[in-house]
Amino acid sequence: MAEGLRAYRLIAGMWIRSTLAYRASFVLTVCGNLLLTGLDFVAILLMFSQVDALGGWTLPEVAFLYGLSVTAFGTAQLALGSMASLGGRVRDGSFDTLLVRPAPVLAQVAADRFALRRLGRGVQGAAVLGWALVAVDVDWTVAKALLIPVTLVSGAVIFGSLFVAGGAFQFLAQDAAEVQNAFTYGGTTLLQYPPTVFGRDLVRGVTFVLPLAFVNWVPAAHVLGRPYPLGLPAGAAFAAPLVAAVCGALAGTVWRAGLRSYRSTGS
Repeated sequence: MAEGLRAYRLIAGMWIRSTLAYRASFVLTVCGNLLLTGLDFVAILLMFSQVDALGGWTLPEVAFLYGLSVTAFGTAQLALGSMASLGGRVRDGSFDTLLVRPAPVLAQVAADRFALRRLGRGVQGAAVLGWALVAVDVDWTVAKALLIPVTLVSGAVIFGSLFVAGGAFQFLAQDAAEVQNAFTYGGTTLLQYPPTVFGRDLVRGVTFVLPLAFVNWVPAAHVLGRPYPLGLPAGAAFAAPLVAAVCGALAGTVWRAGLRSYRSTGS
């Protein structure tokens, strides 16, 4: 673990220094990325210009869901977003060069072409979350306040697990970046809206099959005093760290299985 983190830090640092060599370009790119990702929340604002509630949830409550989801996803994307490029390396054979380097392969893939411009998504999500925390009508307690950072960290780990598992799947499919994006980018878009606007079967799948509901739906229900999705027990809001740990362990297992199955390009 320590060796992997060190390798990740060194490789990511190299790409960050390269990016900051052109600071004006970097600032413009981050600002553009921030504005582009902010269009998702603009769409929500447009909806609320026509309605007072969405699925029974007010604008500050939906903004709370949005902030939790986008901040957690932005953190995972910043750290592991490069996993989506693994399929290209497998197809052109350049993945072989990572296998002979004296550093953990996962750390090399995750830090490869580290894109600091992705910082814009997390910053934008955090800004919306900050506004939502002030605007929502909540009777704050110590437990609820502590649940916010715990939920953000757990959500980032859950999304990060999807990035790693999706990368492992590309050992088999080789061109599965869009399949991975359907669960990562698609997942965070889904979570930006309250569970009450979706069918029960979809909510059940997002809770028990692919546990994205623990990124924000379940913890947010506890904080806002709303009924839990699918009538989950009262302690479910505090299960996010356990769910994240299980997702991380499964992603690690899938990654090792995918790496063992790699047979190069044959060229």
